[in-house]
Amino acid sequence: MSLYGIVVGIIVVTLLAVSLSRLRATKTKADYLVAGRTLPAAVLVFTLLSSWVGSGSLLGGAENAYKHGFAALWQGGGGWAGLLLIYFIAPRARKFAQFTIPDLLEARYNQTARVLGVIAVLFAYTAITSYQLIGGGDILHLIFPDSISNIGGRYLIAGFVIVFTAIAGMGSVAYMDVVIGSLATVTMLVALPILIHVAGGWSAVHAALPATHFQTFGDISGVQAAELFLPTCLLMLGNQSMYQKFFSAKSQRDASRAVVGWIIGTVILETVIAALAVTGSALFPTGEVSQHPREILAFSAMHGLQGSGALQLLGALMMGAIFAKIISTANNYLFSPATNLVNDVFVRYIAPTAGDRVVLLVSRGMVVLLGLWSLWQSLGTESVLAMSLYAYTIYAAALTPVILSAFFWKRATAAGAVASIAIGTVVTIGWDSQFVKHTLPPMLAQRDAILPALLMSVLALVVISLLTPPPSAAQLKPFEG
Repeated sequence: MSLYGIVVGIIVVTLLAVSLSRLRATKTKADYLVAGRTLPAAVLVFTLLSSWVGSGSLLGGAENAYKHGFAALWQGGGGWAGLLLIYFIAPRARKFAQFTIPDLLEARYNQTARVLGVIAVLFAYTAITSYQLIGGGDILHLIFPDSISNIGGRYLIAGFVIVFTAIAGMGSVAYMDVVIGSLATVTMLVALPILIHVAGGWSAVHAALPATHFQTFGDISGVQAAELFLPTCLLMLGNQSMYQKFFSAKSQRDASRAVVGWIIGTVILETVIAALAVTGSALFPTGEVSQHPREILAFSAMHGLQGSGALQLLGALMMGAIFAKIISTANNYLFSPATNLVNDVFVRYIAPTAGDRVVLLVSRGMVVLLGLWSLWQSLGTESVLAMSLYAYTIYAAALTPVILSAFFWKRATAAGAVASIAIGTVVTIGWDSQFVKHTLPPMLAQRDAILPALLMSVLALVVISLLTPPPSAAQLKPFEG
């Protein structure tokens, strides 16, 4: 077995050991869903960072940077802008301290908003999980090209993720993220200057690529930059996985402190990812990776870090770190909708008196079912970037406006929220349909869904809220600062 295979094998065993170590501490619904609300700021930083920087950045963002240069950071920049605003949301979210976003939607609006919120989360988060499986399958194929195909790798990754996630819930996910986040950050920071040196220095990288690769907008338009920026920013602001981590924090202070570390870590890591992809595009402008540019980071680790044993070990560790980050992100985004089905459907409507043992059993069953649905979605798509923007847009248009309004706009009403969620979801899912393609002018039909979906969602929220009676003081109280 190659060094790369050995490292990936060690990582899989380590992650399994971390999950099993948390199993005895998982006895109640709160233990499984929000880690017993015991996560300190240091753990929160890494679990937030690991859940955010996954295949969307490591594959989709890297593919964008390989093709367009640093203009790809418009996608990451949306997340950075969202993070600055999250600093003010985090303590309020921890004060609310429930289990899921639909909990929040029902408390602030009504049961219909809760149910629609569950539907939106299921579509968005299983789509996000699906392209983690694509990324993990790609890496296994790179390491074992003769024995594991890209598709076969997706099946294997799905099995890993379902097992890891089902074992111990949020506690398992959060503590795995500490190991994964540390490994990924260190290996990429060390690998970047070495790969630049291998390419002949930064001046050689600059000379080998078009000038647009180093410009703010590069070869993309302002509208295209907005289509990268807005979905990422709005997903960040309304991200259920993030709020669930805040609900898991020890205190409001731990939640706020974690955001500071998260901002610093995200800006550094996503910039390094873009720089690695740009350097990779100078090193490997043609060949296999040019046909599959989403693999540029893993390909650079395997083929750019060659020579001494130390370099090969670094390449194997970087490959392993990317693999682990993908598993981590898949864990987070698979666990979150499973929580919705258990907390917002099973416990809320089917078995409200169910004990902790039953809830834990059903929770693990939901992880398995949603994992299989995510696997099915992964088999029907090849573009990680397109799938990531689709998933971000569902969430950004359907949920982020009503989530932010819950905390910051007292005039938002249940009727306005229900209309906003429904319209945002329908427009996003229907935008790529053949009916829309043949009905709208070609210039509009070719655009991504984010701008029309977001506009219609916000208009519905504002107009209908202003036309209906304001919420009661009791509805507003849990969301006050």
